[in-house]
Amino acid sequence: MLSTPWVYLALLGIVIIGVLAAVATKLLRQLNQQKLAQAQAQAAQKQAHKQHDKKIISSVIIIVRAMKEEQCDLAEGCWRLSVLLDSLKLSQDLQLQFPAVFQLYEAIKHMPILAARKELDKKSRMKLDYDRMKLEASLAEDIQRDIELLHQYANEQATVLSNEAV
Repeated sequence: MLSTPWVYLALLGIVIIGVLAAVATKLLRQLNQQKLAQAQAQAAQKQAHKQHDKKIISSVIIIVRAMKEEQCDLAEGCWRLSVLLDSLKLSQDLQLQFPAVFQLYEAIKHMPILAARKELDKKSRMKLDYDRMKLEASLAEDIQRDIELLHQYANEQATVLSNEAV
């Protein structure tokens, strides 16, 4: 027959094992809750990125149409498109897909606009306009090609983003 100290030690061991099992169960539940919360946060962020990109793609389509209909000059359109395309969250390497658009933007982004442009003297403004028009003329054909491709790309992306939202 077991002596009393061994019974107490056995009971103490059972209690310790029970407590450890309860703590382990609690920690596993917390871990699962954290994983679930993290997955939900990632899904919410991905959805927010899709909404952002959907809005940007809509703007891209409007600008591309305006450029095709000559309601927006090439420099302004390339400037706006470059900024918009750089802000897309779910697309990458667009500078490689539409190089002429980004090339014109890179060449003119240093030029002052709005109030800063108004502060320039007439001769400086005319020089900048001349430089910009020369760049537009030299890149016009490539930009028109990029605009066609960009229009197709933007329409495809709009469709994909709309279908994913459903």
